[in-house]
Amino acid sequence: MKLQLIDVLIIAAYLVAMIVIGLMLKKRASKNLDSYFLGGKTLPFYMLGLSNASGMFDISGTMWMVYLAFVYGLKSMWVPWLWPVFNQIFLMIYLSIWLRRSNVLTGAEWIRTRFGYGRGANLSHTIVILYAVIGVLGFLSYGFIGIGKFMEIFFPWEIVSQYVPFDIAPEYVPHVYGIFFTTIATFYVMLGGMLSIVWTDVVQFGIMTVAGVVIAVIAMMKVSPEMLAAHVPEGWNTPFFGWNLDLDWSNLLPSVMDKIAADQYGLFAIFVMMMLFKGIFLSMAGPAPNYDMQKILACKSPKEAALMSGSVPVILLIPRYLMIMGFAVLAIVFFSEDFNAMGSAIDFETILPRAISEFVPVGLAGLLLAGLLAAFMSTFASTVNAAPAYLVNDVYLKYINPGAPAKTQIRASYLISFLVVVISTVIGFFVENINSVLQWIVSALYGGYIAANFLKWHWWRFNGNGYFWGMLVGILAAMIVPQFFPNTLPLYYFPVLMIVSFIGCIAGTLLTEPTDEETLINFYVRVRPWGLWKPVAEKAMARYPQVKRNTNFRRDMFNVGIGIVWQCCLTLIPMYIVIKEGFPLITSVVILGITTLILKKNWYDKMNKEEKEYNVLMDELKLEEKK
Repeated sequence: MKLQLIDVLIIAAYLVAMIVIGLMLKKRASKNLDSYFLGGKTLPFYMLGLSNASGMFDISGTMWMVYLAFVYGLKSMWVPWLWPVFNQIFLMIYLSIWLRRSNVLTGAEWIRTRFGYGRGANLSHTIVILYAVIGVLGFLSYGFIGIGKFMEIFFPWEIVSQYVPFDIAPEYVPHVYGIFFTTIATFYVMLGGMLSIVWTDVVQFGIMTVAGVVIAVIAMMKVSPEMLAAHVPEGWNTPFFGWNLDLDWSNLLPSVMDKIAADQYGLFAIFVMMMLFKGIFLSMAGPAPNYDMQKILACKSPKEAALMSGSVPVILLIPRYLMIMGFAVLAIVFFSEDFNAMGSAIDFETILPRAISEFVPVGLAGLLLAGLLAAFMSTFASTVNAAPAYLVNDVYLKYINPGAPAKTQIRASYLISFLVVVISTVIGFFVENINSVLQWIVSALYGGYIAANFLKWHWWRFNGNGYFWGMLVGILAAMIVPQFFPNTLPLYYFPVLMIVSFIGCIAGTLLTEPTDEETLINFYVRVRPWGLWKPVAEKAMARYPQVKRNTNFRRDMFNVGIGIVWQCCLTLIPMYIVIKEGFPLITSVVILGITTLILKKNWYDKMNKEEKEYNVLMDELKLEEKK
């Protein structure tokens, strides 16, 4: 597709606007590390929630989810539980509050509040930094692939090459585009830090929302329910399922059956149960040390941190699924014949660019492309911001230059941001496809993360040595175990990874001394977790009679269950809108209303009351410490 001048001008205006925002916020962001990485904890929760949603609206993930919607229809809403998407509900109900109460800059610094400063704490601090950097590099290289493949279609190299003073081999053209757009994103992140990210995300999410609505409207105008029904198998338009997937594409698009077999989602009930099992543990482990955690730590208060996490599904899901379902419906009706001709060589990652080129009019095409570019750059920028936060705050200032002035700290952040982008770009050259990196990150690498981070919240005896050995064993297992199951979906050997990691955690803990009593009491008084904390809680209450035990486990788990249903409705509503299913849409809206009222009464109102009590308690304890 050759873009028209107006489309190119819209994209150029967007890119210039991002750079200008970075330049405008440079002075405010460079005051100190707290301003640079957390925006000085002055940003309102709804802006941070919008920024977080924008970061999750990534282009590579969207391309993958369009493929899922094409093949699996409304059942595709379950597949993102691989991440799992419902971790935002756990964060909303209680975990964001626990995390924000620590009042730290990074996840590695949080480790100090939990394990102190002994040898085990130092080891656990190191392993978190290592994990954070590996995760950031993985996600950046994953995004780098998607943007390169996507933009190559809209900016044909035979035209662009006329203005480039060097030759590029055809196989490396996507990498050139990737480097160009990542350079712009890196520039405004380096200049403005978290402030720049949030303000650019506000602009970007506005563009993405318009883009999502536009593509949904185009799909609804061009595709009738009857047209869609003639091109999809029975059961495609319902989220419900039995033991088997029971989607038979054989008479419509036979090669899709090969895709389903390769995905290994055929035994769908077992697949969903495994995702739920893994997802609950992963969600209870808390956010990984990435941009999601940084947005929580950047909130003004624990209550705002919970509201920020709760706002993400509200902001993200409707515009994103309007776009995803719009693209999928257009592709099913208008591209199926071409896909049939391709046989097993179908490339579903071309659905987005092809749909834009064929169905979106001039001007709107530029806006839509700017929106998808914004999706990429938002995710990329937030991820880039996470790595220097750890390397500067937890390595440079701790071990290399502890007395560095603010200007030196910010310059170090610039340098590290640049190096992280360069290294991830080099990795991107060697990655075969988007799905290979995606599966490794969410299934293998996270498999090494869950056990240690689950136990750190819920078991007082768990110590820094246990954390280090659990993480180390888990990460090594995540790299070794897949070699024994080369043709198996990583989700299915996840229990092996988790058991191995749990063994490392428990052995490392019981063979070493507990964390010192003072650290545990301070952590319990400040964070107030529920779980196996009885010995510490008794000592804390003996020292501070005002402190009460957290007995909200059952209430929190009930609210999590209601919250997951609430989130599923937010996913289904835009899908039903696009495919024009009236009764299921009304039912979903009614259930959404009921679950919202329950959450208002049993979560929001009670959180308000407990937040006030907590603030009064902390003020009293501060007065006692001064005396």
